[in-house]
Amino acid sequence: MQFPEAPSPEPVENELLYDAEYKEMLNAYNKVQYLYNAGIEFVRGRLETLNNEFRVRHSHNPIHHIQTRVKTPQSITMKLRKMGVPVSMTNAKKNLRDIAGVRVICCYVEDIFTVARLLTSQDDVQLIEEKNYIKHPKENGYRSLHLVVDVPVYLSEGKVYIPVEVQIRTVAMDFWASLEHNLRYKAEEEVPQFIVDELKKCADVITETDARMEQVFHAMSMLRDRAPEETMPHLGDWM
Repeated sequence: MQFPEAPSPEPVENELLYDAEYKEMLNAYNKVQYLYNAGIEFVRGRLETLNNEFRVRHSHNPIHHIQTRVKTPQSITMKLRKMGVPVSMTNAKKNLRDIAGVRVICCYVEDIFTVARLLTSQDDVQLIEEKNYIKHPKENGYRSLHLVVDVPVYLSEGKVYIPVEVQIRTVAMDFWASLEHNLRYKAEEEVPQFIVDELKKCADVITETDARMEQVFHAMSMLRDRAPEETMPHLGDWM
C-alpha cells in the first residue's frame, strides 16, 4: 500500500516539462529509482518479519499496516527549490533523506516504540536521525515518531546504503494527520486561526483517546491471562 504525496499544482507540473534542469534530474532519477524501491522493500520485509515474530511470541501484532512511497521527481524538485539548492539528483541524494518513505501504522502508542526498537536493533540497520513528535508534538498537534535509517541494498558489484525515512504512528494519529493534511491542501488561502485551533483541539482529544484505548488493551490482556476460576474484575480497576 502506498501513502500519497500532495500532488504538484498543475501550473508547476507544466512549467517543469520545459525546464532543462528538471529534465536532466529526471533522467538521473530514472536510473536510481530502483535503489530507493529496494531500500523500501528491505525495511518492509524486516518489519513484516518482526511483526510476525512478535505475534507468535506475544500474541499481539504491534503493526496494523504499512504504507510506502518513493518521492516523485516533481516533489523532489519543489523541495530542493524551496531549500534554495540547485535541482539535480546528486543534490537530492545529499540533501534529502526522505526520498524513500515507509509509514508504519500501529495499534497503540507503546507499539510505536516497540517497532522502533526492534527495527533499529538490527545489526544491518543504521539509525541516522530520530525526531520524536510524540514527546514533542508540532504546534499544529501533529504526533508521530520519525526515523531515518540507512539500509543495505545488494547489487551485482557490492552493496550500497540507502536512507529510508520511517514514520511510525498509531491509527488515531494517522487518522488526524491524513484529514488535517487533506484540509490544508484543499484550502485555497491560508487556514484561519480558529480552524488551526480547532484542529489542535481534535489532536488533543485523539491523544487522550489513544491513551484510553491502550489502557483498555492492557486490561483485556490481564483478563485473558488470568486463571479461568478467578473472578473477572471491573475495567475500572486498571483505568
